[in-house]
Amino acid sequence: MDKSTRKVRNQDSNPCIEESDGSQKCLGANNYDSSMCSSYFQRYKNCRKYWHSIMLQRRRDGVKPDMPTAAERQEMLAAIGGKPY
Repeated sequence: MDKSTRKVRNQDSNPCIEESDGSQKCLGANNYDSSMCSSYFQRYKNCRKYWHSIMLQRRRDGVKPDMPTAAERQEMLAAIGGKPY
């Protein structure tokens, strides 16, 4: 795997791997007809939007790293009762 692929697949830096994989599987299952996968695309978009806002808030607050680690994200999601997106 090249460096950029490793970064995209790194769970600590990419919080939306599950949503990304879901949309890719949907495309594969539906012969790459994107109209069949709009709910998967929307879920991915909402995921990115949610975690981007968390990252910006942490950056404003001076918390490092900007993006919570995978373990921290799981704790955050558990505290609010699941995924808000």
